[in-house]
Formats: sequence, C-alpha cells, structure tokens
Amino acid sequence: MRRADEAAIVGRLRAAGCVYAEAEAELLISAAATPADLDDMVDRRAAGLPLEHILGWAEFCGLRIAVSPGVFVPRRRSEFLVGQAVAEAPSDRTCVVVDLCCGSGAVGVAVATALGGADLYASDIEPAAVACASANVAAVGGTAYEGDLYDPLPSALRGGVDLVVVNAPYVPTSEIGLMPAEARLHEPRIALDGGPDGVAIHRRVAAQAPGWLAPDGRLLIETSERQAALTEAAMASAGLTTTVVTDHEIDATIVTGRLGC
Repeated sequence: MRRADEAAIVGRLRAAGCVYAEAEAELLISAAATPADLDDMVDRRAAGLPLEHILGWAEFCGLRIAVSPGVFVPRRRSEFLVGQAVAEAPSDRTCVVVDLCCGSGAVGVAVATALGGADLYASDIEPAAVACASANVAAVGGTAYEGDLYDPLPSALRGGVDLVVVNAPYVPTSEIGLMPAEARLHEPRIALDGGPDGVAIHRRVAAQAPGWLAPDGRLLIETSERQAALTEAAMASAGLTTTVVTDHEIDATIVTGRLGC
C-alpha cells in the first residue's frame, strides 16, 4: 500500500475520533484481504464499531482472543484480574478454574495459559458469548456452558473449585448512558448493566460461592475502586474473608474472598 493511502486511512480514523489511529490503521491494513475489504473495515470503524469486532480478535495478556460481533470486548484492566488469580492458584495440583460471566472467555483462557494448564469451565447467559467462548476455551482444553452464573456448571464441581474468576457487569444502570458509544451501542446491555448500584450480580455470585469453592479456594471479582466496599460486603455476607487490591495505573480493582480465616 502506498504511504499516501495509509495516511488517508489514518486521517479518516482520526477524524472519526480514534485516539490510536495509526496503530488501528496498521491492524486493519494487515487484516484486509482486498482493497475493497479494507475500505469496508475502515468504514465500519469510522462508524463506531469496536476495532476488535471488525478484526475478529482482541489482544489480551499477550494472547489473541476471538471476539465476535455483539460479544463483550475484554478490557486491559482485566489483565489485573488474571494476575491476581494466578498468584492465588494452588501450586501442588492442576487448578480447577471457573470463569463466570465469561464473555469471550478471555480471563479464563489467560489464567489457564499462565498456569501452564488448568481444568477450565466457563459460563455466560448470552448465547453469542458462549458460542465465542467455546472456541477460545477449547484451545486450552476447557468447556463453556450457557446459563445463569453457576447454574449450568457440572454439579461434580461443587466443593472443588480452586479459583472462581468473575468479570461480571458492574456499571450502575443509571450510568450506562454515559459509557462510550463503542460499548453502549455494540456490546450487549446484559454484559454491562450491574443493577442500581452496580454490584447486584456480585452479590449473587458471592452468595453461592461457598458451595462451589474448594476448602482453600478463592473467589476473585473485578470491580471499581468506588464500588469495592460493596463487593467486599457481599463476600463477607457469604462468610468469605476478603482482600482488596487496586492497580491505579490501569484503573483496576479486584476483591478476593476465601473460605475461613
């Protein structure tokens, strides 16, 4: 491609509000099979479609995670959730990992990959998410299930899960309209809306966690710094001992709960 053509694409993307126009242009050019394909991809990006939905993948923890249109795009801040989960994993056995509200399955796949393997189970209530996650988790030997939180998981997992990792919706309902258009218009509302105070799903996850966790298991939930006290209270109400950690650089907060002291 001529330099002038690439510059024109960068200009179109920048005019559409793409902050990383140069990097996005390179990705779109690399992904396009034909000039017509490239024009279509640039048009869709300029119209506000998420870059990841156009490319068909998102980079997450150094991995390429398949992401289909209409499926929640994994955020960089969730890499902090992965790191915290890996740090909490048992070192004396193959780890049993459950990824709830899994979306594309990015968190579970990244945890399993970082551990060098795991028994991975993922679930989501959205059929499109489960279809996408199924391919991603299968690549590391995992299985994705369609249903509400723990409901579709094999009952044999009860009392034996080492890590439950959760990036459930935690945007308060009243704040959905303030989100960037990429998310608000192109990701399913059910993947964004956390209820009146943003932690409605966290409460449900925490309440059921003791029945699924192994004696030394951990529940890790991504939340916001301002909502951390509410997420922590939900875990405490379920009888879990809690820890809160925050990475201010990427605006990531994780609440961890464990059985016992």
